Amino acid sequence: MVRLRRANPGSDAGIRRRRAGRGWSYRHDGGRAVSAADRERAESLAVPPAWRDVWIAADPLAHIQAIGVDDAGRTQYRYHPDWRERRDRAKHERALDLAEALPAMRRRVTRELALEGLPRERVLAAALRMLDTVAIRAGGDAYAEQRGSRGLMTLLCRHATVSGDVVRLRFPAKSGQRFDVTIDDAELARCIEELREGRSGRSRLLAWRDEQGFHPLRDVDLNEAVRQATGGEFTAKDFRTLHGTIVAAVALARARDIGTQTARRKAEREAVAEVAEALGNTPSVARASYIDPEVFARFEAGATIGLRGSRERALLDLLR
Repeated sequence: MVRLRRANPGSDAGIRRRRAGRGWSYRHDGGRAVSAADRERAESLAVPPAWRDVWIAADPLAHIQAIGVDDAGRTQYRYHPDWRERRDRAKHERALDLAEALPAMRRRVTRELALEGLPRERVLAAALRMLDTVAIRAGGDAYAEQRGSRGLMTLLCRHATVSGDVVRLRFPAKSGQRFDVTIDDAELARCIEELREGRSGRSRLLAWRDEQGFHPLRDVDLNEAVRQATGGEFTAKDFRTLHGTIVAAVALARARDIGTQTARRKAEREAVAEVAEALGNTPSVARASYIDPEVFARFEAGATIGLRGSRERALLDLLR
């Protein structure tokens, strides 16, 4: 793996993309035309046409190869393939570290879900239980306000219903997806029922209460609760990576008649489809972002996750 140089798009010299007829022109910051090799590299990055203010690294070994602003106003990046590989490996190792930390977190969540009333600790425990169980995106105010899509911390009371011990969550998620999931959990159901009682369907669901009234929680509160409960530098997204990897590993372990390469490829596609459905992603995003590729490598070698006992423990036994 080559040695990369850390890039600073705000100050490093770069290449600018400009519209030229039906195509693009690429010029260095001073206006000099790029070489044929630089043009080929710039085009190989497949920067979407909709991106504006595009900056492309002049150095082919820069860790950031391109940056731009998408049509939603978000800054987006194109990284060097080696940088992505290192970052993805670190992400999946962090998910395995989270698997090690979950038993202690779950004990704490169980204690705090049993608290009386709706103190901050109990409502955060409910958020952690849902995050741990179904790996919902954390969500943010900007997405909720601009696009109407919701995540865990921006759910409204109308997005949750309770029937006995079962909580059902139905809401518009990112990228036009509809998230619809049930959680069979008596402790969580009691807390959600209390959170909904007497409140408007337009109120934020996850809000703690004191003598002054209800105080909605935010995504930063969730990530801080994750760090405190696990004792590690984890975020809500790490739960999605772990959850996606486990769903894929279990699906592969349950696959039958996989004696041929064609059958194994089919089993892998079906596992990815299960992850996509569980996380509310497309299959391509699910495979690229939320499944540890080592699960597929072990499957190809004939090893799969154990299906008895803790899924997290079984995953650790498979991959570590």
